[in-house]
Amino acid sequence: MGLFLDYENLAIGARESLGLKSFDFAPIARAMAERGRVVYRRAYADWSGFDEDRRHLTRHQVELVEIPQRMGAARKNAADIKMVVDALELAFERDYVTTFVLCTGDSDFTPLVQKLRELDRRVIGIGVRDSTSNLLPPACDEFLFYDRLEGVEASREASRRDSSRSEAPTGDAPSVEDPSLDELVISTLAGMQGSHEDVRASTLKRAILRIDPTFTESDHGFRGFTELLRHLADRRVVELVGAKRDPEVDLVTGDGPAQAAFDLLVSVVADAGGGRKKGVAMSGLKTELRRQDEGFSERALGYSGFLQFCRAAAARDLVAMAWDDKRGDYLLSPMG
Repeated sequence: MGLFLDYENLAIGARESLGLKSFDFAPIARAMAERGRVVYRRAYADWSGFDEDRRHLTRHQVELVEIPQRMGAARKNAADIKMVVDALELAFERDYVTTFVLCTGDSDFTPLVQKLRELDRRVIGIGVRDSTSNLLPPACDEFLFYDRLEGVEASREASRRDSSRSEAPTGDAPSVEDPSLDELVISTLAGMQGSHEDVRASTLKRAILRIDPTFTESDHGFRGFTELLRHLADRRVVELVGAKRDPEVDLVTGDGPAQAAFDLLVSVVADAGGGRKKGVAMSGLKTELRRQDEGFSERALGYSGFLQFCRAAAARDLVAMAWDDKRGDYLLSPMG
């Protein structure tokens, strides 16, 4: 896979539409690791205005292409042209790069998408929903909104907390707690199922290694990855089907950790509602869930964020969920 990042388009869109203080590349890196091996990463911008972002991208092994600021709109066109030329050059010179990832919401790249597809390349687009042209997503084989990627919701919550505090010295972005074993396996599996018909144990292991190259099952007390999966299956965290050595791995349906978490949500919503017809705000529910169950994590259940978890509960008719314009939040209430 080759990844091309129209950085100013994506970063400015994320800051203005999502309220992020700094752009986080990690959700994109993770989403692509679930889909394949990225061998080429380039970002295009005038980096004089993105000092901290530059360090962040370097830590993710992204090559930075400098487009110096000279003549306003001409500078933007220069960045776009350079990105198009590099993408086409890669398509003609590297036959093994079969998937191109274009991180931009700019419709000017639609002709590039069409040309890459003519060359029998798969094209994945990534953009911020509110700043993405309506013309670009239909042209791609797959289009991901940055807003929905796993990890973006946590970044938005961190930015909101920072904005409510007094100004503090700038530095590296807050460190993210390493995911638990269950969370790593389930979140990776859930991401892969969005782009694969079925997921084998060997395929899942390769995806986990792309996300965390230091991963080894022996660190968790298992002699092999299949043994680890069978341990998770015994606990109803995953389901295994088929071949003994390389079984198909699936998310658990019905009884299991997810059902227990849904039951807890229903209980918390009922208790917090106190008979109120309108319901309780979603923003405070996660804290209450963790107060009652310290191990609660929607990511460990295969959901990219708490909003998706609540929507899943609503889809199962466990709770009612509606947007409240006055409060600027979703309100949840018990069914019936």
